Amino acid sequence: MEPTEADLIAAVLKGDPASFEPLVQKYSPRVFATARRYARRESEVEDIVQEIWLKAFQRLKSFRGEAPFEHWLMRLAVRTCYDFLRGHQRNRETTFSELSESETDWLDRFVSHPDSANEDSDAARMLVQRLVEQLSPAARLVITLLEIEDRPVKEIAQLTGWSVPLVKVRAFRARAELRKILAKITRDKYL
Repeated sequence: MEPTEADLIAAVLKGDPASFEPLVQKYSPRVFATARRYARRESEVEDIVQEIWLKAFQRLKSFRGEAPFEHWLMRLAVRTCYDFLRGHQRNRETTFSELSESETDWLDRFVSHPDSANEDSDAARMLVQRLVEQLSPAARLVITLLEIEDRPVKEIAQLTGWSVPLVKVRAFRARAELRKILAKITRDKYL
């Protein structure tokens, strides 16, 4: 019979670090997927994931078992990704000339006929990703969790440690920031 997560955690806390490996194997795909939403280069993703697992191992004694281990781990992962964004904030201003041909075509259709532009197209997704990458760290985090991962405000508050009203305010500001970035790109082309 395989040991439960609680058994594995208890074994690690009693001095058996090898018992942590099954947890790493089980949750690594989810941790990698989360990190990939915040970092573009694979080397950055690997660094973030390594830091998440290192923090998880070091802070395992703070896991109280009141919620599933996965929730505790994902909260740690989101906060680590947010720290990464804040630490690696760059001026990522995109101009219209940097957009791919498919992104440009989609943007032209959207500007001329917004109702006919397909939101599910690859070009639209690439353009959204490009725009999201330019957001400030807090805005990028809240937009990713709320709009891309489709998480409820209450869950975002739990993952980030922010209050529900703060999540709502940051989401409002993030949408405004996103509109401003998109307006600048379209203004560069159409004016």
